[in-house]
Amino acid sequence: MSVHIDISGLRPERVAVVTSPLAELCMALHALSEPGHHPGLQGWVTGVTARLDSHLADRMCEADFLWRTSFSDLFLPYAGLPGRDALPGATLAEDLDLLDKLTDEQFVDCALEFTCAPEYDLPVLDVLRDPALRRRALELAAARGPRQARFTERLLTDPPRVRGWLRQFLEDCDEAFFADVWARVRHPLAADARQKTDLLRHKGLREALASVSAAVTLDESRARITVDKLLAGRTATADGGLLLLPTSLGWPHLSVLFRYGWQPVLHYPVGSPELAAPPSVEQLTLRMTALSHPVRMQICRLLARSAYTTTELAQAHGMTAPEISRHLGVLKKAGLITTRRRGRYVLHQLDVTVVARLGSDFLEGLLR
Repeated sequence: MSVHIDISGLRPERVAVVTSPLAELCMALHALSEPGHHPGLQGWVTGVTARLDSHLADRMCEADFLWRTSFSDLFLPYAGLPGRDALPGATLAEDLDLLDKLTDEQFVDCALEFTCAPEYDLPVLDVLRDPALRRRALELAAARGPRQARFTERLLTDPPRVRGWLRQFLEDCDEAFFADVWARVRHPLAADARQKTDLLRHKGLREALASVSAAVTLDESRARITVDKLLAGRTATADGGLLLLPTSLGWPHLSVLFRYGWQPVLHYPVGSPELAAPPSVEQLTLRMTALSHPVRMQICRLLARSAYTTTELAQAHGMTAPEISRHLGVLKKAGLITTRRRGRYVLHQLDVTVVARLGSDFLEGLLR
């Protein structure tokens, strides 16, 4: 599974690496709502939570589905503007002005994205004017609990009022804690954007994407960017551009905006403890599958303690050498064992470093 971005006809000058205070505010709200995803931010989360006004904390819970389980495209509004080539604002106020330029239909579609939208990468359905779609949206929201049901009812009844509420909430968050965060992170983010821009100019898109994440690759022959994630999606730059947005608070999340008709966006973490070569989703699947068989788990138990030949493993498990060889082949293909030759014998041993990383690799793959 992966997200593909068709970049056929994309001109180099339409690729931009820029910072966005609104996108970073989204990451700050997410970290406050899901601190378990961001162990490196525990101190900051504790400090902000301790001094947060109770009224603002209540409002933060009111619409936390916009940033808690995933990240609403409302925090990347410039991608939805006509022309598909708009850039973020230099300040949060400018980004919020761009949010105000989205139509009510776009705003509602994004706000209902994670519980009520039928298909993320299909044209917008007019839920504001179609009674059947409206009823369906309310039913889906009710299944998520009374808080989301109330929010959805207000959203469908009076979109401008909810838009005003959201802007005021984000401005209050800026005053309460985000202005300090942005003052601290905006210079490192700008420096990263300059570095990626230099790579684009002097070495091309392939090198720039490689510096974004090992999970992002470019197939020039097919004019396609692939982002290795545990979901399937596709979009195209078409006659628009491509945005690369760095985030200081976002690791381990590598987000891709592939909403129908919007400018594609890669929102990537910088200054993160990401491994130099994290396993792909395919590699991770191979490893999890390889370890799901009880015989292979028993083989791994022995190979974790010492190196064994195929014959020795067959004797230990009461199996034939070809049977053991097939299990070893699965483990080797998954990258879980190493082999070395000693005279005429081939010794197999568990790669304990890879196995030790499996839990963190699995979690990183889920949250990427």
